[in-house]
Parts: sequence; structure tokens; C-alpha cells
Amino acid sequence: MPELEALVMVQSAVGSGSISLDFLYAKCHGRRNGKARSVLDLVIPRADSVLEVLANVYFARAGLRVRRHVVIPGVGEVDFLVEEIIVVETDGSTHFEPKAVKRDQRRNNRSLLGGYLVLRYYYDDVMYTPEAMVAEVQAVLDLWRRGAFTAGTELYVDPFA
Repeated sequence: MPELEALVMVQSAVGSGSISLDFLYAKCHGRRNGKARSVLDLVIPRADSVLEVLANVYFARAGLRVRRHVVIPGVGEVDFLVEEIIVVETDGSTHFEPKAVKRDQRRNNRSLLGGYLVLRYYYDDVMYTPEAMVAEVQAVLDLWRRGAFTAGTELYVDPFA
């Protein structure tokens, strides 16, 4: 199978608990299994969606420094923190429910108050135009590095404290 299709299949099996990553690695020793091991290296042990898995691959291939499942005070867990400044969320269809939209917009607001920039990407972005997604992240990073934003300072004050 092509690499990304194989990754999606393996991620699904590992994520559902149908098979363990350790078991698969044990079955892929030797020089002939280098491609298989490289796919296993891309599996995220605790991914919330295939969008996260694929976005992670695209960000890594672009040379971006990314942390996954980062907990930000006042915001909660975010999908990605890119270069320690941009929160990137990958949202599937469940994020279109009215309650989810409001929750996500409030999280965006709290992220900004915390000094982070926020970008959200959806199924179509990750699946069909990943190069545009990565280019936008890189463009925002470039703007930030040139001083277009004054983000990076912890400004968050919990209004409920």
C-alpha cells in the first residue's frame, strides 16, 4: 500500500486496540521491512483522529517543530503546538455541532489571551490540500518571526478563578 494509506490502516488498528505497535515492530525486523517500520514510526499512540495523524506527518515533513496533545492552562488539550506559538486544531464533523462551535471559539479566545496564535483545519484541508495547510502555518510563523504579532507572552488570566 502507499505509505499514508498504510499509516491510516495501522493507526486505526493500533488505536482500536486490535493490535499493538510493539507486536508489529517485532514482526518487521530485517532490511526488507524498512518501509513497514517507517510507517510504524509515524503512528501516534494516542491519536484522536486520522486528521491528527496525517497533519502530524505533513508538519514533520515540512520541518516544523511540533508537540502533540499539549495542555494549555485555561484552554485544555490542543491537537498541536507548532514552534511553541501556534495552536493547530484538526477538526472533524463533530466540531460542527452548535455546542462544539461555541466551545471551540471560546478555546480560540482563551488561546489568544494566553499568547498563542490559533489555526483550525478541517477534513478537506488535511485530506485534499495539505500543502496549503502547511503553507499557511509557515506563513503565520514567518509573520510572527517578523514581529507582526506580539504573541508569546503568557497573558492568560482565568476569569473563573
